[in-house]
Amino acid sequence: MSRISGIFNILATPFSADYAVDYESLRRLVRFQMDLGAQGLTILGVMGEAAKLSVAERQAILDTVVETVNGAIPIVVGASHSQLATCIALSEAAFAAGADGVMIAPPPMGDKSDPAILALYSEIAETISGAIVVQDFPPVNDVIMSPALLAQIAEAIPNARYLKLEDPPLMQKIDAIRAATDKFEIFGGLGGMFLLEELGRGASGTMTGFAFTEILVAVYEAFKAGRMSQAEAIFDRYLPLIRYENQPQINLTIRKAFLHRRGAIADPTPRQPFNPIDAGTLDEIDWLLRRVGIADPTQKLSL
Repeated sequence: MSRISGIFNILATPFSADYAVDYESLRRLVRFQMDLGAQGLTILGVMGEAAKLSVAERQAILDTVVETVNGAIPIVVGASHSQLATCIALSEAAFAAGADGVMIAPPPMGDKSDPAILALYSEIAETISGAIVVQDFPPVNDVIMSPALLAQIAEAIPNARYLKLEDPPLMQKIDAIRAATDKFEIFGGLGGMFLLEELGRGASGTMTGFAFTEILVAVYEAFKAGRMSQAEAIFDRYLPLIRYENQPQINLTIRKAFLHRRGAIADPTPRQPFNPIDAGTLDEIDWLLRRVGIADPTQKLSL
């Protein structure tokens, strides 16, 4: 089985009150996610606030995470950048540090035609030999990649064997891609909202920063073991958490508030610019935890 499979937590990037990267919290967060059973980490993604980081900060975060993980679980590193040369340099640095793969989305500027996107991934693959996770997330880069194009990438580029799919309707797109190629391992996202359905359509797992990783791991493991009723029961019980965290515009701020309540990071504030949450949202988070029966969010849930 591929090392890149299962539930990958898209790691948040902790900042201090003055918006500096909080490396102590970063180490704590990595250990926290590993203790929750994350089967891999995806760092420096969109929800890791990679676009707000300098290249030097990205390198320091990469080194810190790799050192803390110490080979225990695989690491995928976001290497998307508007400049191709920087994207390649970030990818090379990731593999040099010991990453298992890099996640790359087409840049929002430039030629968005199918031949141009295929040429982009081909040029990257000519330079790096490690695994490429193709990121399909139109809300971020306004690039639409059809199932036919994605299948073409999988068939033409030997190290582009993974797809991070966040282009709804997800399940229909999974089926369309599967009909065209069997060479992709497909990962869902969108906060884990469709994890059960994605797995049912043949996804290899999900990559999401949902703050209660152990819930997704329990669902995945029950599903893979054929215990469908158990997978459904766990997912349905905690779906209010998944739904609430995944609110557009404030999803990252809510996620960090959950991680702060869980004791995983010292400060919940994202780096500017971000959308703040109000006192009513904080009250609703407390209410929500009570509703789903989480008395102490700092403890790993028994599922």
